[in-house]
Amino acid sequence: MAREKLTENKTIDYSAPEYYTNLELSWLKFDERVLGEARDKTIPLFERIKFLSITASNLDEFFMVRVASLKDMENAGYIKPDIAGLNPTAQLEALSPATHELIDMQYSTYNQSLLPLLKQNGLNVVESHEDLSPDQAEFVDRYFQDTVYPVLTPMAVDSSRPFPLVRNKSLNIAALITEKTEDGTVSGRLLKKKKTKKSARIPMEFAMVQVPGVLPRIVQIPSEGRGISVILLEEIIERNIDKLFLNYTVICAHPFRVMRNADLTIDEEEAEDLLKEIEKQLKRRQWGQVIRLDIEEGMDKRLLNLLKEQVAVAEEDIYHIRGPLDLTFLMKMYSMEGFEELKYKDHVPQLPKYMDMGKDIFEQIRHNDILLKHPYETFEPVVNFVRSAARDENVLAIKQTLYRVSGNSPIIAALIQAAESGKSVTVLFELKARFDEENNIIWAKELEKAGCHVIYGLVGLKTHSKITLVVRREEDGIRRYVHLGTGNYNDKTARQYTDMGLLTCSEAIGEDATAVFNMLSGYSEPVSWNKLVLAPLWLKDRFLYLIGRETEHARAGREARIIAKMNSLCDPDIIRALYEASNAGVKIDLIIRGICCLKTGIPKVSDNITVRSIVGNFLEHSRIFWFLNEGNEEIYLGSADWMPRNLERRVEIVFPVERPELIEDLKHYLSMQLKDNVKASVLQKDGKYVKRMRRGKEAFNSQEECIKEAVKTAREKNRSVKSTRTFIPERSPRE
Repeated sequence: MAREKLTENKTIDYSAPEYYTNLELSWLKFDERVLGEARDKTIPLFERIKFLSITASNLDEFFMVRVASLKDMENAGYIKPDIAGLNPTAQLEALSPATHELIDMQYSTYNQSLLPLLKQNGLNVVESHEDLSPDQAEFVDRYFQDTVYPVLTPMAVDSSRPFPLVRNKSLNIAALITEKTEDGTVSGRLLKKKKTKKSARIPMEFAMVQVPGVLPRIVQIPSEGRGISVILLEEIIERNIDKLFLNYTVICAHPFRVMRNADLTIDEEEAEDLLKEIEKQLKRRQWGQVIRLDIEEGMDKRLLNLLKEQVAVAEEDIYHIRGPLDLTFLMKMYSMEGFEELKYKDHVPQLPKYMDMGKDIFEQIRHNDILLKHPYETFEPVVNFVRSAARDENVLAIKQTLYRVSGNSPIIAALIQAAESGKSVTVLFELKARFDEENNIIWAKELEKAGCHVIYGLVGLKTHSKITLVVRREEDGIRRYVHLGTGNYNDKTARQYTDMGLLTCSEAIGEDATAVFNMLSGYSEPVSWNKLVLAPLWLKDRFLYLIGRETEHARAGREARIIAKMNSLCDPDIIRALYEASNAGVKIDLIIRGICCLKTGIPKVSDNITVRSIVGNFLEHSRIFWFLNEGNEEIYLGSADWMPRNLERRVEIVFPVERPELIEDLKHYLSMQLKDNVKASVLQKDGKYVKRMRRGKEAFNSQEECIKEAVKTAREKNRSVKSTRTFIPERSPRE
């Protein structure tokens, strides 16, 4: 437990490092919670392999961005400590054993738990090509010759051929080869097993081949009995690798993978064309510094030493993997047909509670503000909002911010249609959305071709806000319709992420929305705002004020309470304000999916604060902030987490919900999250997260309860609706 830090005037120093958890270590705890779902025996088997795949994908990004950033700081001689008192070198020293332990746990889960269960349930994963039956071996060899061999490009390294570029995250097979003897009888396997002085003197060369990403990594082969048998592509290549080097004997061959620094460094002030600069930087990603080397456990030491030297990686950054490299292939396995009983039943997003899908959308928004809850309710109203605006002859202009969109986005299609029909369409497309840069560049160019006015973000800031403005000519004049959301305009992820949206034609919000786009497109900063609160200039101060107001209520003996739901909490000013509020007696419940640098249970500092993380079938993504305010409660939704990057280096929007019925709905939603004892893990005093479920207590899964409520509401609406138009719900991904 952290000791109290007191200054000379006996007040608590809320900035003491021991009151904070390091951001990176907190993120690893989140990935551990995701891994916990993969280890949970109560979850359907294929959902468990999906969660394991997610942990691998998460960890890859963690290395390419977070670990890479720390290494950059260390190389630059940056020594300033973080809020937990750790400088970059100290953070890397703490992260190395933690990441090795996490990866060991991933493969323990895969090897000891999931693989045997998959086999029991009819899916046999052949782990090694040496385990193939004669019939399977014949099939595999023929598949290699007919399908794989023509795609491969073997590369040898010698005086005339330098060490090849090993692409970021690509799977490769490295080999040591030696020229065959005159009679051609030297066995590579013999050399590998018998480490005699004679074999050690045989001249060897390095060679490698990249496992082609254009071919399926999971290959179905003839089964030896019931069920389905599969083998991974790299095993097929390794079995036949001698066919790539016909005049050589293959001494040993092992798969490996490198991970590179993928964080883009862009000097936006000097860039004449941001789009071209980002395109150029994307090409450089493949050449970034190697920050991690994954190798097959038991790799020949001679081969390992050669690889280690060529990719310039430190010993602590080498990961000896007990199984197939890159577990993200499990997401492809999850999508295999024939195992539906081992997955959750697909949730079909339901009719929205506050809308009639058969009526004119603009008429309904004029009548009242509309709250949307995804994925429990369909995302179709958001798509329909933009589509209707594109087709409506009375709509004069559409303005929208886009951060991440789907590959075949109906939103983009509607914007293109609107521009081609002569409407004024303005789109701020954030090109700097990490790992979506290339996709966003393609869409931005398509929008420009259609006649849209496209803005490529702001210099030095990411535009992370989610807002759409529709300007419509009506009988009583110009009216502005606005959609505000907590998530992206992505119809695909809207099925998987829990997000909130608000449709409104509030005059005050409409004026603010116009001011937002004028600010984004023309540097026109308004003197004041009506309802919206924006980062990076106003939002942080607003949150500090709202927290401080509850603190003053508590000090005056009045009831004070805060409930805040977000993805991450690591802003030191916000945390200090929460500590002060807790000390004053404010009851604070935080629902934080991922990073949390705040510690709970510190006497006189955080003993009135609870933190829980919900990791379930849907990714918790909505941001909701509720303040009691002496009974005059205020509730906000928005795009921003309580992180310095969101509050100080991004354009974010937080907006109030003021319709009483919607406020009650959101409070009910928060109460269900606080009641969750199945998917919620509660942060303990020692920094560990513990599931809340106790024997004898009735299980309460907030996501499942939200599904039940959405289905019940939709059925009741279907019974009472008298419209001749019928709403067809969205099809599930596997229908």
